[in-house]
This record gives sequence, C-alpha cells and structure tokens, in this order.
Amino acid sequence: MTAQPTKALTQASHRDMANAIRFLSADAVEKAKSGHPGMPMGMADVATVLFTRFLKFDAAQPRWADRDRFVLSAGHGSMLLYSLLYLTGYPDVDIEQIKNFRQLGARTAGHPEYGHISGAETTTGPLGQGIANAVGFALAEKMLQARFGKDVVDHYTYVIAGDGCLMEGISQEAVSMAGHWRLGKLIVLWDDNHICIDGDTSLSVSDDQLKRFEASNWDVCRVDGHDPEAVAAAVAHARTTDRPSLIACRTVIGFGSPTKAGSEKTHGAPLGAEDLAGMREGLGWPYPAFEIPDNVLAAWRAAGGRGAAERTAWEARYAATPSVVRAEYDRTTQGRLPAGWEKAVNDFKKKCSADKPSWATRKASQEALEVLTPVIPEMIGGSADLTHSNLTHTKVTKSITPTDFAGRYIHYGVREHGMAAVMNGMALHGGFIPYGGTFLVFADYLRPGLRMSALMGLRVIYVLTHDSIGLGEDGPTHQPIETVASLRAMPNVLTFRPCDAVETAECWALAVANEGGPSALALSRQNLPTLRTEHTDDNLSARGAYVMAEADGKRQVTILATGSEVSLAMAARDKLKAKGVAAAVVSMPCWELFDRQPADYRAKVLGEGTVRVAVEALGTFGWERYVGLDGAVIGMTGFGASAPAEKLYEHFGITADAVVDAAVARLK
Repeated sequence: MTAQPTKALTQASHRDMANAIRFLSADAVEKAKSGHPGMPMGMADVATVLFTRFLKFDAAQPRWADRDRFVLSAGHGSMLLYSLLYLTGYPDVDIEQIKNFRQLGARTAGHPEYGHISGAETTTGPLGQGIANAVGFALAEKMLQARFGKDVVDHYTYVIAGDGCLMEGISQEAVSMAGHWRLGKLIVLWDDNHICIDGDTSLSVSDDQLKRFEASNWDVCRVDGHDPEAVAAAVAHARTTDRPSLIACRTVIGFGSPTKAGSEKTHGAPLGAEDLAGMREGLGWPYPAFEIPDNVLAAWRAAGGRGAAERTAWEARYAATPSVVRAEYDRTTQGRLPAGWEKAVNDFKKKCSADKPSWATRKASQEALEVLTPVIPEMIGGSADLTHSNLTHTKVTKSITPTDFAGRYIHYGVREHGMAAVMNGMALHGGFIPYGGTFLVFADYLRPGLRMSALMGLRVIYVLTHDSIGLGEDGPTHQPIETVASLRAMPNVLTFRPCDAVETAECWALAVANEGGPSALALSRQNLPTLRTEHTDDNLSARGAYVMAEADGKRQVTILATGSEVSLAMAARDKLKAKGVAAAVVSMPCWELFDRQPADYRAKVLGEGTVRVAVEALGTFGWERYVGLDGAVIGMTGFGASAPAEKLYEHFGITADAVVDAAVARLK
C-alpha cells in the first residue's frame, strides 16, 4: 500500500518548517566555511511538502523494506538532506552531526554517502548519477512487485534534481529508459532555478526540458516551487499517472538571502555573517544558529513518525504472507545467496575439465551463466545492445518489457553509462544481483558508474568482452590497451581476466559472492584451449594467481600471464624446456585478490630469485610490481591495428618466441 497525503501536523506553519531547513543549511555551511547553501534554501518549500505530505517513511525504522526512496541527485545540496533527517528524527543525524558538517569523522559528508547515514539511499555528487540510480530503484520496485505482489512491494521513488543533473548526458540515457519502461512511480522534482556555477543557465543551455521529457514519454508540469499547495497538487497528480513524472519547480536559489538570492554566489560558498543576519531579519527567524523552536521541531518530528502506521500495517501484511515467500524475499533483499549454488559451479568446472572445450572466454561466460542463472534467480542480466556479442542472455532470463517486469534480462540499448547507473540503483534497492555487458573498450563510457559501484561497495558485475588486440579486425578503436590497467587502478574493484572455461567459472563464482564491491570480467573474443584439465573443487582463482604449471626441476624462469596469453605462456614454457631452461607458468586472473594473499604465498608463486617475464596483449603498465626492475614485460606499447588476431600477435611481437628470448637474455 502507498502512503496517503496528510494535512498539517501541528501548530507550525509551512513557512516556519521550510525556514528550519534554510537556516540549518546556511548555518552549517557557514560554520564549516564550505558547502552549498543555495539549493537547500531554494528547495526547502518543495522538500517540506514532500516529507510532510507524501513521502512514506518512518524515521524510527529508516531502512524498512517498503519505504519510499528519496534520492537527492543534486548531491552538492547535501545539507537539504541532512536537515531533513535531523528534523524528522533519524537517529544517526543529531544536531552534532549538523554542526560538524564536512568535518573529518562526521557522517554528514560534503556529499551524501551511502552507508554513512541511513537516509542516504545512494551516494550522489557526480551530477546525473542520482537521477539514473533512481531509474534503477523504480525499475527494481516494479520487478520485485512482479515477483512478490503489491501487498509486499508498493512504493515510490522521488528525486530532487538540479540543472546540472539534466545537463549531464547520462540523464538523457536514464530519462529515455524510464519513459520506455513507463515507470509511473518515479517522480522527479526539478529545481528549476536557472542558475549554474558560471551564472545564469542561459549561458550554456536553452533546452525546453519539459518538451524533452515529454518526448521521452514522461508526464510533465511546471509549478511555483515556493507555493506549497501548487507543489502538493503536482505531486498528487504525478502519483496518478502510469508514466514517470517531471515536476519543474521554479525556485529562487538562496531564497531568503538579502543580497545573494537568485545568484550563483549562493551556490557553492557560505553566505557570510552579515548576509545571514539580514536573512534572519527578513524571514522573521530570531533564533541563533542550530536552534529550532520547539513547535517547529515537534511538527517535523511528527512528520518523521507519520509513516509508522504504514510500516506496521506492512509488517502485518508481510507476516501473513506464506512463509516460503517470506523466506525468499528476505534472502534476496538481504543479499544472501541460495544454498547449494556452489555445487552447480563445481559440477560445471568438472565437466569443462573433462570435455576440454576450446571456447572464447565470452562463450565460457555464457555457459557459466547458463549454470548460475537457474540456481540464483536474483541474477538480472543485460547488455548495452551487444547481447549476441557479450553472450549475456541465458535460457531462463526472459526479457523485461514495458508490460512485463517478471523477466530477468534488460535491453539497455546503446547506453553504457546509463546501464551502469541503473544497475547501481537496482543493487542499492535490494533484491537483485545485476550484471551487464558491453565491449571492454567501452568501459570508458560507463566508468563513472563503475566508480560509484566501487565507492558504495555494490555487488554489480560488469561483463566486458573483446578484451584485447585478439578481437582482430575491428581495429584500434575497439581494441582495449590501457583499459584493464585503469580498472586495476580503481579501488575496490575485482578485475578478472580468466584464461579458459574453468577459470571463467571460478571468476563468475567469485564475482557473484563479492558482496562488498563490483567485479569486472575481461573476456576474449577468440577461442582458447582448456588448460585446467584436472578438476578440483578448490577455487584456485580465489588466490588471484597460482602456479598453472610448475617447472621441471629447479625453477629458473617464472612466466606470468592472464587471459588469452596463459596458453601462449604454456607454449613458451615448452620452448624453454627444449632449451634446457626450467620455467613455471603462473596464471594471474585477478591481481587484486593476489595482492591480498600472505607474503609467503606471493613469494612462492612469483618465484623469488628467478627471471620473471610477464605477457599480456594489453598495455604493460603495472606489471613492473610483479616482474621487478630486472624482469621483462611482453605487451602493447601503443594502439593496435586492424587485422586478423593471429597476424596482430605476430606484428606486435606478443609471441611465445618473444617470451623465450626475453627470458634467455636475462639468464645470461
């Protein structure tokens, strides 16, 4: 059920309740000598209407499952959110947190951060990410409702977005998807204040945003953002449509400032003591900094408890739900994998070791997904219009459409950035493990979303195929050189580059189990031999690197490789053996996991005192940490070319003979 609008709560006027937001925000920024007071001051009226009349939440139980989601896409205005959370009584945002805004150790960071405070549904600040996350929230709500019913899942997603959010290109990707899917419970309140950092928005944009959204199948309207009844009427109408809604709220940035209202000067700097004093006089607010009069605070606290009845009613409905349904809902929304899923992976590994298929690792990934998706029903696949190249679709993942949300596969279109942000929103909402595919080189198109996955610690899986010059004829525009190194450089990302079907299955198992961050799987276009022909239930890839083939006799050379070059390394080992040189091959599917291993294990694998040669058909950056100053790296030092894969390997000198020559040269 959805919360119904309610009237005034206590003897405090709307004006006083909105002014409480304005002064908490302005005073906190003033004390911090840093921040963005203008947006909270301008949107205080809109936020007051939303939180006191419409938003379904219970401050005493801020994470209850069927709450409405509120996303502050314009994250620079974080004091709007923090003020609302303090005023409504969220336990983790007290007045000391407001006073310590932007200070080390405070939960009230410069931009809202997921996991720091219970009222931050997502981390925002990079403009456009929040509105795109919100599309993921709204999509997840419809999908979860299709699975568990309206008595269990029935909530709205509200967004406050600014001009910058709508200027960012990702917003168009998100807006287009939301309109296509007819996400009628997504309501965006646009802070239409005509101001950006440089000045009036007319300096840089002349779009008719309402026509833009309307063209993408949204319901649109425009209101005076300082008229609470007009705002309330617009929100009430938006809740009746079967399309997503944009409400353009015409506001004055820095509302109440006697000298800076309506100016970019209020956007990203404190108002100053003199201006604050004038603001207090002009708005009739005689209270000192951080003091809220009792009747105003009581009215806000009543708003914070308004959803308690809705919550308890939901809990009663949920308790009456069949136990098997509750068990599955709890399991998926809490992020727990089903019992026994590992057996499916091990059975698949065993079959691959026995059958020895020569699959491209993108094909091995598809085969692994055919095993995983039936036993982990919360896995939701997708691709940025490369389904038949990424091989991300399986027999059990039917497509999601605007009229059927029971499916498990999302056609994102050519929208890599939007795909990443929508997947983040789905992961944040809970109930699903999203994975999405594109070419590895186009990870650059989705990188800001992937970075947010890492920053928030979200289980989102990126399937990145066509992973090297081995993709061949499509040429240097599509051949990733520096991309994997850049992914490895990003904190809290597990970057996998498996060498065969067995390692691919192991890497998928690790990605699915990686609750604390995203995983990126770099997968080959070209076929590769199965190297792991002896089965073990042990996930060797979990160590990040391991000895694929030990030297015959005392080790003299250690060859390090990933992905498609591990088989090349094995050929080099045989050539060295023919020369009387004992070489070991180390497969390194995940540097990040290897770096977590104990020092003695790492030393044993790397072969201290041996000549080390690394080979990877990518850029060489980063390998020096493993081969040392005296080692060698065989790889790409520039961009690729258009030709068949085998010709490219020869042309760029990424061959078994090159590995042998580098090793022998260092033995002398």
